[in-house]
Amino acid sequence: MQNSPLLGRVAWNTLIVLLYVFLLAPIIVVFIISFDTRQYLAFPPESFSLGSYAKVFANAKFISAFGRSLIIGAIVGVVAVSAGMMLSLALVRYRFRGKGAVNFLILAPFLVPHIVLAVGIMLVMAPLGLLDSYPGIILAHLGITIPYTVRTITMSLMAVDTRVEEAALVHGASPLMVFWRITLPLVRPGLIAGTVIAFLISFDEATISLFIVSVKASTLPTEIYHYLEYSTDPQIAALSVILIFISIGVVIAVERLIGLRKAL
Repeated sequence: MQNSPLLGRVAWNTLIVLLYVFLLAPIIVVFIISFDTRQYLAFPPESFSLGSYAKVFANAKFISAFGRSLIIGAIVGVVAVSAGMMLSLALVRYRFRGKGAVNFLILAPFLVPHIVLAVGIMLVMAPLGLLDSYPGIILAHLGITIPYTVRTITMSLMAVDTRVEEAALVHGASPLMVFWRITLPLVRPGLIAGTVIAFLISFDEATISLFIVSVKASTLPTEIYHYLEYSTDPQIAALSVILIFISIGVVIAVERLIGLRKAL
């Protein structure tokens, strides 16, 4: 009977380890394949080299698409968090007619499959001449990122003690000063988290981007998709590993700046 708690802990720890192995197995396999020297994807590798990584950095289409994705993601992150801040303030601090409908519209992108959203956005943008354009892809990405920023900032706003803002108003501060000096600093973790989430979603979005862009405003996910139509070599695995490390770097940066728990 005395060994029962010990056996239980061992079984629980074993289950957790197996779960982590199951979740990380695809990433580990991709990482190993990225060093293969063959011109097709296969596991295990025949031999190892850094040739695939060199090819990625020499691929002009990948490099230019990576730059476009960075710029689009940065713009989407800033605009999405700005719009999310205004919407969150309205939803948390004010009562108005149609508030429930606004909440539902913000939740809608979470409930509708991206393929359905992609078709709808394409049908709306086609008559406006926004297909295969930077404004078009930015607007499309804003439609799926603003709900995330609203939810993140809303949680931060709900944690703010409104008595601090009321005290500042009583002592003569203007509403704008209260917003700039008190509200924004208090919700800063939510703003940073919302910006990072919006950037990563925009940078990684493939389904909607495939319906909106083709050549002029092609993003990195669409370039990867077009590349896979004709080639399946370790270069894709190497690029995937690079993107994984970029995502990990962003998460570590957020953790060092404000802490993930505080941000989320």
